This record gives sequence, structure tokens and C-alpha cells, in this order.
Amino acid sequence: MGGHSVRHRTRPAPSHRPAMSGGRITLSVLGGFELRCGGHPVSVPLSAERLLAFAALQNRPVNRSFVAGTLWPETTDERAAANLRSALWRLRRLSPDLVETSPERFRLGNGTAVDAHELTASIWRILDPSEEPATGDILHVCAPSDLLPGWYEDWVLIERERLRQLRLHALETLCERLTATRRFGLAVEAGLVAVQEEPLRESAQRAL
Repeated sequence: MGGHSVRHRTRPAPSHRPAMSGGRITLSVLGGFELRCGGHPVSVPLSAERLLAFAALQNRPVNRSFVAGTLWPETTDERAAANLRSALWRLRRLSPDLVETSPERFRLGNGTAVDAHELTASIWRILDPSEEPATGDILHVCAPSDLLPGWYEDWVLIERERLRQLRLHALETLCERLTATRRFGLAVEAGLVAVQEEPLRESAQRAL
């Protein structure tokens, strides 16, 4: 699988106000890419969109050369570095707070909420045996959560599968824990979602 991707999706309508004019910044990567500020969709150039999604999925400081080589693998190192600088410039035009940069590294800005991070937090809470599963976390994990559908870059496929496996494990655990506490309706829901996600997964079938 190479670095090319073919994506057919509806992009948010461009905002008629300054792109990031204040308000809470949220980035959606589950079910599709969308950046919002204060509840309003923000149009993001494609190269900057890929960079922002990559930063969100890494969720840690990453080396610029690693990012450039991952996002533009079929160009020279010099061209890839130039593409990275251009994408960073476009993100800074939207908001200087979207990413934090240094001469060697960059990461997603701390003020940006990412739905995939929230889902992961719900998963880990469900997997914590010392905590009773909260209804909000249960509904969150049971909801559809395909990561960046229609994106086929290797770095997306790896993260998509990692999140999918983690969520399946949480759904099976949830089915068992809810059954033990006689919350049968939610237990069945969690088990059915796990089986629907991967019908041949024996552990999901056993849990249901």
C-alpha cells in the first residue's frame, strides 16, 4: 500500500467568518474529517487536512522529517520538507494554536479536542476493572466509529486497525461486565456491535 489516496467525500462548506475566530476547536476523524471552531465548520486545504489528521492520530511530538517522509513518501526529502512547511503555514493561517512547532518537531495543539481521543478515553475507562462502566462511555463505545473512512494511506490504515481492535476488546469486556451486573439490554447491545464489526471473531460470539 503506497502513499496515494482516493477520497470521495463532501467537504464542509467554507465559513464566511474568519476561519478560527474564537470558540472551542474540535477535530472529528471518526466517520470523516471535519474541523469546527465554536460549532462552525472550517474549510481546511487538503494538504493541511492530512497533516492535521496525522498530528491528531500521533497525539505526541513527532520529528518533522518523519512526518514529511510519511505524508509525502514518493518525493525527494527536500520536496517533502517543503510540502510540510507549506502545510504548516496553511494551518497557522487558520489558527496559530492548531499545532505546536519547534525546529525539529511538531504536535497537535493542546486546545484542540479530538473525537478519537475521547473514544479512546472511554475505552480505557471501560477496561479499568476498578470502575463501573458509565452509561456515557457505554454509548460512546457502541456508536459507529470508523476512522477516516475513504482514506487509504498506510498510516491511517494502521491507526484504524489499532483503534478497531481496541474497541472490539472493550465491547467484549463490556458485554461480560454488564451481564455480570444484570444490565442485560446494554450487554446485548455491546455484544451485537462486536459481532457486527467482526462476525467471525469467536470471542465476540462467546461474549454475546
